[in-house]
Amino acid sequence: MTTTTTRQATPQKLKTSHASGGWGSPTAYLVAFGLVGVCLAPVLYIVLGGFRTNSQIIQSAAGLPDPWQIDNYLGVLTGGIFWQQMANSLVAGVGTTVGVVVLGLGASYVIARYPFKAKEAMYSLFAAGLMFPMTVAITPLYILVRNLGLTNTLAGIILPQIAFALPVTVIILVPFLRAIPRDIEEAASIDGASRLGFFARMVVPLSMPGVVTVGILAFVASWNSYMLPLFLLSDDALYTLPLGVQAFASQYSTDTARVLAFVSLSAIPALVFFSLFQRRIVGGLTGAVKG
Repeated sequence: MTTTTTRQATPQKLKTSHASGGWGSPTAYLVAFGLVGVCLAPVLYIVLGGFRTNSQIIQSAAGLPDPWQIDNYLGVLTGGIFWQQMANSLVAGVGTTVGVVVLGLGASYVIARYPFKAKEAMYSLFAAGLMFPMTVAITPLYILVRNLGLTNTLAGIILPQIAFALPVTVIILVPFLRAIPRDIEEAASIDGASRLGFFARMVVPLSMPGVVTVGILAFVASWNSYMLPLFLLSDDALYTLPLGVQAFASQYSTDTARVLAFVSLSAIPALVFFSLFQRRIVGGLTGAVKG
């Protein structure tokens, strides 16, 4: 009787101990909410600052709008410069995404499915590209783009962004393509499908989670790119949003509230886009790790 009681009490004791000291404790949630608050505080300050006047900001830098003003946001939205810069960012982002997906998927398919001598060396070369930031290559990159006659063009922005996004694209897509069973390829070959047909009808749909992931990462990186447009663009009509924010802040340096409104509006598209597809990004990266 005593032995039975002891055996029943031991699991209950362990369960209580785990619940009180594990990561599911209220302390862990408190720390997590604290970290989220620290991350969101600057964003909320910028957004709310756009609804204030300059006098309100001077009187109380961290206060709430009283009364709320929408003139700053309306002034930015009714001005043509914001929409023009958004269109430039959209063209650069879509062009970069398409180039990264097409070239990255093709290179990853060759590395993952075809045996050749330089296979591992090529994969290692792409992996080494992850350790080569754009800031290191900005000067020779500018000279190369200038020699190609692509300075002060959106094409001169898109091509380097594709090149620097390809390493992470290949690293993510290769495991997806390697995980596709060989039996499917053999069955498709027996049915008369060519290699190109198998690639278009089977490989692309099966690797779609990874394709969506690399496409989102490429688009967000292009949307937030600042240094490359800074070096290559000199025409105001071709400015992307990150560069436009800097130019707008310099032009309206004394109008802090309007600058905060411009910054808020320029960040909203990327935040919304990333929030809508964050599950696909996590799912794609998980599939890459499993592969």
